[in-house]
Amino acid sequence: MTSHPSELSETGPPVRLFLTPSGAAPYRIDGAWWPRTDDLIAELPPLLSALPFRWARIVHVTVDATAWSAFPGRMLCAGHVLHLHADTRPRTPTTACLVAPGSGRWDLTVVPPRTDEAQALRLMADACARQ
Repeated sequence: MTSHPSELSETGPPVRLFLTPSGAAPYRIDGAWWPRTDDLIAELPPLLSALPFRWARIVHVTVDATAWSAFPGRMLCAGHVLHLHADTRPRTPTTACLVAPGSGRWDLTVVPPRTDEAQALRLMADACARQ
C-alpha cells in the first residue's frame, strides 16, 4: 500500500487518514480521510492535529458543504481561526482542500462517514495509489 494510516488523535479515537508517501512525485490527491460523523466542527480539529508537521498550520478548508450537518463560515481550532469555504462544484469523490498560506495546499479525498469499513479502506487506499 502506498499510504499509511495516521497516528492516534490526542483526544479521541484514531483519525482515519491515509497520506500519499512523502518525497514522492507530486500527487493530485495528497491523502484520504474517513471522518466518523458528518459533524464538520467536531471532525476538523482531530484531522488537523493528525496532519504531518511539514504541512504547516492550515488556515483555510474548502469542502462540499452539503456533505456536513452544519457549515459555519469559520471556527476556532487550536486557538486559531479556521476559515471554511463551500465547494459548489460537484465532485466525485468528495474532496477537502486544506491551505496553509505561504506553505502549500493539500487535497484529501473524503470518504463518507457511513461507508462500511471494508469499502472505506479500499477507497482510501485507491485514492492514495491512483495518481
